Amino acid sequence: MVESQTIHTRRLPVDRERPDPAVIAEAAAILRAGGVVAFPTETVYGLAAVITDDAAVRRVFAVKGRPEGKPLIAHLARVEQVALVARAVPPVARELMARFFPGPLTLVLPRRPELPDSVTAGGDTVAVRMPDHAVARALIEAVGVPLAAPSANRSGARSAVSADDVMADLGGRIELVLDAGPARLQVPSTVVDLTVEPPRVVRHGAVPAVALRPYLPNLSD
Repeated sequence: MVESQTIHTRRLPVDRERPDPAVIAEAAAILRAGGVVAFPTETVYGLAAVITDDAAVRRVFAVKGRPEGKPLIAHLARVEQVALVARAVPPVARELMARFFPGPLTLVLPRRPELPDSVTAGGDTVAVRMPDHAVARALIEAVGVPLAAPSANRSGARSAVSADDVMADLGGRIELVLDAGPARLQVPSTVVDLTVEPPRVVRHGAVPAVALRPYLPNLSD
């Protein structure tokens, strides 16, 4: 999928601790209208679309040049929102969420069937996480449903850790960048698949495997 149209990309500063509700509302309106917005998290900047909007999610793939076989992560504002995207949440997942959400841990769970296949790459699972960033969570709350998002950079390029990075890579391809300064961790989230036995680290990241072993003693990494 190729995204060739050049559009004006706006860049709005936003306080990382106390985001301006008017700025958040403007970004949420763009997303609800089918737009794509880059937003900050504690790990890297993400490239968001409303998770239930298949056309917008496919735009994310086009903007990045991302292979369609690579699923996206569902970003949540509250633990309760996991029920909107996952059909089952095992007890160990709830323990991990209680300990590591919000934070840089992504859990792979069984998906709800009504999720667009574009989000999950047609698979039976969905990856979920809750960012430890006030701007990210405020945006998700304002939209009202989880956001599907990979990192806000061209496929194969270094992950964007600032609004400058996003503008350099994706300026002219998306509607808006929310600029809250550099990401705090600048390391992607750790991804753990809880749908396989033993559970498996799919991607090593900010949460080390040793921190997960008290909850997942048979973790494969």
